[in-house]
Amino acid sequence: RTRTRHLLTLGGEESVRLTKAVWDKGHFDQKDKRTNGSADTILPSAIEVSEKATIIGAADGINIDKQFVSAGDEKYAKHDKQSIIGVTTYEQIDLSVPSSVYSLGSYTSNNTNAEIESSEPIDLVWDLMRSEAQTEAEREPLLVSFLYSTILNHPTLESALSFHLANRLSSPAMLSTQIMSLIREAFDADPEFRRNLRADILAVRDRDPACTCLPDVFLYFKGFHALQTYRVAHYLWKSGRRILAHYLQSQVSQNFQIDIHPNATLGSGIMLDHGTGIVIGETAHLGHNCSVLHHVTLGGSGKKGVDRHPKVGNGVLLGAGASVLGNIKIGDGCQVGAGTLVIEDLPPGVVAVGVPAKIIGKFVDITAQPSIGMNQLGSKEADENIIMYGMDGI
Repeated sequence: RTRTRHLLTLGGEESVRLTKAVWDKGHFDQKDKRTNGSADTILPSAIEVSEKATIIGAADGINIDKQFVSAGDEKYAKHDKQSIIGVTTYEQIDLSVPSSVYSLGSYTSNNTNAEIESSEPIDLVWDLMRSEAQTEAEREPLLVSFLYSTILNHPTLESALSFHLANRLSSPAMLSTQIMSLIREAFDADPEFRRNLRADILAVRDRDPACTCLPDVFLYFKGFHALQTYRVAHYLWKSGRRILAHYLQSQVSQNFQIDIHPNATLGSGIMLDHGTGIVIGETAHLGHNCSVLHHVTLGGSGKKGVDRHPKVGNGVLLGAGASVLGNIKIGDGCQVGAGTLVIEDLPPGVVAVGVPAKIIGKFVDITAQPSIGMNQLGSKEADENIIMYGMDGI
């Protein structure tokens, strides 16, 4: 049998389909369910449910009162009855990568020339990144060797990232091959790391207007590099290898000017924009789908050994230079303006600015995620979606 090549053809139908899949604004509006309890189960294939779809539980499975927006072929529908549970309320949104980004594959039979389903995964993010890297290599001959060594010569996204990060983090104390082995170990041990990687790279592409393609994020964005290295260090910390985790934290701080403690907990689909000067403390929590700009501090208040850092909810936008100090809670969907000092809890869906922070408004839509729109206060887009209380005394 001959396997179907899933590498994109520039301008072809496959290119359009995969581009649509990774740009779909509904990335984080669906919750994937694995076909069984195994952590290694490959996610089902791509069919998206429209915003009006409703899911009704039934004795024989899940019935979908549908309008489908297909990101794949109809033949995959039988998998999705087991996997799609539809658009949920904001509080229930699972911000992991949907099946439209990491799905089942297919192959073409030599005998019948028919396409047959296979358990081999198609990684749409990786396919698209390879296609864009190939295009960039053709445009810029000086970077051909670099693009091949970092992306095009690798079989998977995990392999490519392990190689690239290892070269960026190596030092006389630890060779790149040793670091690469550590990163691969973390990927092999933690399936959620592999999903978070894809959610993080898509978050940057979707939200950063300066990003022109996936290779840009993968190769050059140090916030992305720091975040993925943190995920390796977090795995090592939880495995009891704390000195090694601290070594990676130190290398990230030295090379990327970003300091994230390995014991902090960071969710999925996070963008560290620019990255320089970001500090996230040991007991801090940063929720899913957050956007954090440069020089943000999630700092502590209190002694060693106590829970002393902020707990930031989902969909939060932290503006440049914002400082959030102490064991306080920032509710889902909050926007904290640039230079703000937050020392008290913020309820969900509010806008806060000033030193100390003062709530000056709330979002019209209680399910809004300012981290996605990235609209700064004072812009037309922000003003249309916020009910302002006034800024007296700020």
